Amino acid sequence: MSQRRRRSLALLTSGVLALPLLTGCGAGDDEGGQAAAGQDIATTTRDKVADGGVLRWAVDTLPDTLNTFQADADATTNRIAGAVLPQLFVLDAKGRPVANPDYLEKAEVIEREPKQVVQYKLNQKAVWSDGREIGAADFVAQWRALNGKDSAYWTARNAGYERIEKIEKGKTDLEVRVTFNKPYADWRSLFTPLYPKQVTGTPDAFNEGARGALKITAGPFALGAIDKKTGTAALTRNARWWGRQAKLDTLVLTAVPRAERPAALAAGKLDLAEIDRSGADRIALARRDAAAKNGPGAGGAPAHGPEAALTPAQATLSWATAFGADEEKAAAETESRQKHLASVKRYADEQAALKAFTVRKSLEPAYTQLAMNGSSGPLADERVRRAVARALDRKALAEVVLKPLGLPAKPVGSHLALAGQRAYADNSDALGGQDTHAAQALFADAGWRKGGKITEPAGAKAGPESAPQDDSKTPSGPGTGNDGLYIVGQDDGANGEPRSAAADRPKSGTAPAGAQDGPSPVLAPAPFGAEQRASLLAQAAHAARAARAEAADDGKGVPAREGDAADPAKASPAPAPAKQPVRTSGNMLAKDGKALSLRFVLPAGPGSESLRTVGERIAGMLRKVGVNTETIKVADDSFFKDHIASGQYDLALYSWPATAYPATDARPIFAKPEPAADGSLLVEQNYTRVGTDHIDQLFDQAVGELDEEQSRELMRKADARIWAAAGSIPLFQRPELVAVKPGLANAGAFGLGAPRYQDIGWKKAATAKDKKK
Repeated sequence: MSQRRRRSLALLTSGVLALPLLTGCGAGDDEGGQAAAGQDIATTTRDKVADGGVLRWAVDTLPDTLNTFQADADATTNRIAGAVLPQLFVLDAKGRPVANPDYLEKAEVIEREPKQVVQYKLNQKAVWSDGREIGAADFVAQWRALNGKDSAYWTARNAGYERIEKIEKGKTDLEVRVTFNKPYADWRSLFTPLYPKQVTGTPDAFNEGARGALKITAGPFALGAIDKKTGTAALTRNARWWGRQAKLDTLVLTAVPRAERPAALAAGKLDLAEIDRSGADRIALARRDAAAKNGPGAGGAPAHGPEAALTPAQATLSWATAFGADEEKAAAETESRQKHLASVKRYADEQAALKAFTVRKSLEPAYTQLAMNGSSGPLADERVRRAVARALDRKALAEVVLKPLGLPAKPVGSHLALAGQRAYADNSDALGGQDTHAAQALFADAGWRKGGKITEPAGAKAGPESAPQDDSKTPSGPGTGNDGLYIVGQDDGANGEPRSAAADRPKSGTAPAGAQDGPSPVLAPAPFGAEQRASLLAQAAHAARAARAEAADDGKGVPAREGDAADPAKASPAPAPAKQPVRTSGNMLAKDGKALSLRFVLPAGPGSESLRTVGERIAGMLRKVGVNTETIKVADDSFFKDHIASGQYDLALYSWPATAYPATDARPIFAKPEPAADGSLLVEQNYTRVGTDHIDQLFDQAVGELDEEQSRELMRKADARIWAAAGSIPLFQRPELVAVKPGLANAGAFGLGAPRYQDIGWKKAATAKDKKK
């Protein structure tokens, strides 16, 4: 089982948000520098936020469990827990853990020898919703549930809890002393969230009791009704809350798929929603059109939406068909036109409503990386992985995604932290930046050279051969925009364009009747298919010429004498077979008779457009140094399970969430895979299958080092080693785009931190005095 359960993969980080009005403590506040992008949350003091009101906040799904320590917990589980359960430490705007004064007066290491002892001094007002004080009994019950000794508890993580030796009450009921049998640097990660002993006290209560309900809570909000039919979970103001009262009466978490959120916002079903790039573009267009007096949306021709997608020629043809003599076609076309008009009106109405929303922008606590599967094939050679990495212009890739959004486009320099977090340092120099000559030298050192002789059968490739070509559930084939497989450098049309693009261009002359219109549905799965085809055509032409010559001799030559044909010695000699041309790799790399070709697996679903764009740019960069890539688009639901986790890829793009506790959370991501008894490979969460003993040792030292600066320095050394191993290449921090209804305060794009739910609310109406100002 993994260590600390990762908060997300693609990306479940929407539950990790921020607005702590808290300050950090201790030395090293300047470590890690500034966050790459600040929060964009319409910060407003509480006295200017109205009491009461309802906020409808979009989530991806309703949770299957409310127990964050179970394997099927998700981002919504974490969001609910953050609002209704004790969070002893929360993340500030730079993603750094700070003590939460609503629950703690103090928490510190009071002894290091002979054993580490941490003492928690609890807020004397902190109580559960049933009136019982939060105390040592709750700490003990959670430790016993999560320390891994009792297999009856269905837990997904126990990192840190297994290092605890005992928990006891201090001098008063407000003090809790935790003694460790092994030093633990990330002790602040423990007991957040803290569940009441009624949930963690027995396996039955832990396994089943907290899946659909939390009867006892201790946060600014309490859990109300969860309605699966409407897809909502209501959080209501906690009457027993001892801290600053929540501004909202009710916070309604509403499950809406991301593709449907613009329509839900326009319909008034949502007030706050994280959206993708296409949703942000719609809001920007709506605001632009509303501001333009004579532009699109104000009497001019539509520049976007379903009406703009219809060309004049298509509109004319539609009209002619609808009013034509063929009644059956006319009826069908009339129905289609009515549906189109309805969609145009619906889109216009939605745009009119969306113009009121604001898109708040920051960078998520997550980064996108290029993963290289080092378990087999060419990428098992560290020199090849390093060469691939040195061919990449990471800044250009970051700009593709972030620059159009107006966000800082600086590449991420660490696998283990993000800019602003204390453990952050740019260690990419351990690998080196983009350098074509260095990449070519590394390839050459590994034996890969341009112009090499190709002896492999057409259709073979240098990478692992067990991968399925494409299991995308989206439509495929010519004309769908999802042909599934495209080999960079091997299926090119005119001027280096992909064949699908070149084939769509008008050609001089008229094609023969029955000729295929558009790109062929069959793409060569390996290098040099064109050369082999030319060779076969040459042989066929030679045979045809020989047959014609023989036919001419039989019809016009001297009649053969009886018996001549039966004498083999007098027969004409057979033509020599055409010599098979020698195939070479040309400008592409080859070794041992094989071309260098890597499978690049990308998700095919909506919402992954920017990822696919980045993939195309990477493929182009690799082509320049002689590397072929086979881009394989797969269904979103199989991308991770059937490809990344199972190792059925060479290259892939996916994201990891940031963590404030890298020594604990990041270790399973970069741990050296170990062989299992059955011959399989135990990879934990290291899906690149690249790791070293030294990296593992640095993680082990860091997690047990109580000197915080020394622990962070060990993490920086580990990160440098991870860069040098070149199993994964961090590219950019993911954009965070959040649509916000006017008047909403202290909410939006939260960046690296954790939300302060009690401060979120609706701004008070401006007074006459305020208007004068």
